Amino acid sequence: QVRVVESGGGLVQAGGSLRLSCAASGSRFNINAMNWYRQGPGKQREFVAHITSGGITNYADFVKGRFTISRDNAKNTGYLQMNSLQPEDTAVYYCNVDGWYDSGRYDSHWGQGTQVTVSS
Repeated sequence: QVRVVESGGGLVQAGGSLRLSCAASGSRFNINAMNWYRQGPGKQREFVAHITSGGITNYADFVKGRFTISRDNAKNTGYLQMNSLQPEDTAVYYCNVDGWYDSGRYDSHWGQGTQVTVSS
């Protein structure tokens, strides 16, 4: 059983910052990539950022220069530092981790999401 738990969401004024955390746990599961997605009101879930186990990152164009993804492999925890937040960043932010079980099976797991609300 793999558990993914996000935290750090909240209400912030435009121009402010938040740092989201994603803690992944589970026996016999080796995490490869950690990813952040978001789903705004009335919108589809969209990709935000990605980081591999080796630290290679990728970002959606709309967050480049404002958001930074990082991870602590020893703690199986990922982070999303969000700066210069704007009202359009309001969304539920989801963490997704993928990797291999010791059996060799590849799988992906989602957290329950954390709400980020940016007021104007």
